[in-house]
Amino acid sequence: MERVTGIRWYAALRSCFPILSWLPRYNLTWLKMDLIAGLTVGLTAVPQALAYAEVAGLPVQYGLYSAFMGGFIYCVFGTSKDITLGPTAIMSLLCSAYIGGDPVFAVVLTLLCGVIQAGMALLRLGFLLDFISYPVIKGFTCAAAVTIGFGQVKNILDVYIQSSCVAVRNALVVIAATAVAYSAEVNGHHFFSLTGKTAKGLPPFKAPPLSETVANGTVITFTVFSQDLGGGLAVIPLMGVLESIAIAKAFASKNNYRIDANQELFAIGLTNIMGSFVSAYPVTGSFGRSVSSEGVCFWAGVIVLLSLAFLMPLFFYIPKASLAAVIICAVSPMIDFRVPVQLWRVKRLDLLPFLVTFLVSFWEVQYGIVGGVLVSGFMLLYIVARPKVKVSDHGVLLLEPDSGLNFPVTEHLSRLVFRHALHVSPPRCLVLDCSHVSSVDFTVVHELTELLKQIELRRVSMIFAGLKPSVLKVLLMADLPGFRHTDRVDEALQLLTSIGHYQQQF
Repeated sequence: MERVTGIRWYAALRSCFPILSWLPRYNLTWLKMDLIAGLTVGLTAVPQALAYAEVAGLPVQYGLYSAFMGGFIYCVFGTSKDITLGPTAIMSLLCSAYIGGDPVFAVVLTLLCGVIQAGMALLRLGFLLDFISYPVIKGFTCAAAVTIGFGQVKNILDVYIQSSCVAVRNALVVIAATAVAYSAEVNGHHFFSLTGKTAKGLPPFKAPPLSETVANGTVITFTVFSQDLGGGLAVIPLMGVLESIAIAKAFASKNNYRIDANQELFAIGLTNIMGSFVSAYPVTGSFGRSVSSEGVCFWAGVIVLLSLAFLMPLFFYIPKASLAAVIICAVSPMIDFRVPVQLWRVKRLDLLPFLVTFLVSFWEVQYGIVGGVLVSGFMLLYIVARPKVKVSDHGVLLLEPDSGLNFPVTEHLSRLVFRHALHVSPPRCLVLDCSHVSSVDFTVVHELTELLKQIELRRVSMIFAGLKPSVLKVLLMADLPGFRHTDRVDEALQLLTSIGHYQQQF
């Protein structure tokens, strides 16, 4: 008994701390590979973090402040061995709409996002993410990529001389551009728009500020922060989790393992909560910085910390054009022209939420997401409320709904019964195929009661066929008037056909 209890406790611990599942199996021979991969990811993360801070409207060091905490928290609490958490283009764009370039607003937003995400995890609300459809996600990411890309054109063109160069990705392009800019500045030639002065060293670990005193002496309280952030407290936590889980699911499918959506919620939430103690802005999973190996995110976080500790003075000479190039290279794969074609081929109606999200996101990104979700929701509700019902004549009328019975369907079903069976002359018997009905609610029971009363008044019969045991139990307990049922549709048709011949004789 004690052994069973111990096993259960260990299983519970592994559920809360997924690192316990892979760390005992970790082979020290993998360390070298993880160090190399971590160095690669870190060299990618540093220039991207600097660039994304520009997108968020914050000083570039805040990108690095946001880039290391996820590496340490997620490797302990995350369920994907491939994900790296940090600032991303989409989250940076979303944050810029709410923080107004104010680092204090950014840190408070990070804290509140983390609390909301961790709270969702504790309440087991991960299922809510299932209601955001793929067309909405792709519509938003395509619009965000276009917005971010065009937003960086000014920095690409913000060079005081004409020059041509071969673009190289991420760290190499930033290092090369910084060397050129430094040489020009030393020689008194101000050709480039530079990043400028940045804060030195590691960020202090301190409680996030819950108030701020602005230049005119006005004190902004935590209540004012919350009110000003407004819809961002719904959009940013949701999109942060959605982006990360979508990436985690993609890697899990590729590498044959499963993730826990609620544990992912908790890992991201805790990362943001702890990130607010080091002046981070909200983070999420990054596709471009994710690598198939446990422990890589930890070493990538170490690289970011080393950059903060020793390289900050050099960041003064980074040309903004090089950071813009990094951003454009990062977001360009997000523009997927195949998606509208695929939607057209598979289901043309799915183009509607895609286009609504894509177009409205150019006005306000949060409205684009909300608009797409609402359109997808209405489409889903219509399908639920108006399922296809096959009506066929076998001498007796047969109604075959292609989905279950629930309260939005009842009026629709009743209208079909009246139109095809009760409002014809003479009224007809009918069979209702219930093979797709897995549950019924009170509204369904009430409507069936009224419908069976009308059928009795017209001296015809209705038989339910293929009822599942759980549904049959509920209907028997409801004591429906004239309720009849059989296991198979053909039995019901034969029975009603016999009743019809009997009635014709008398």
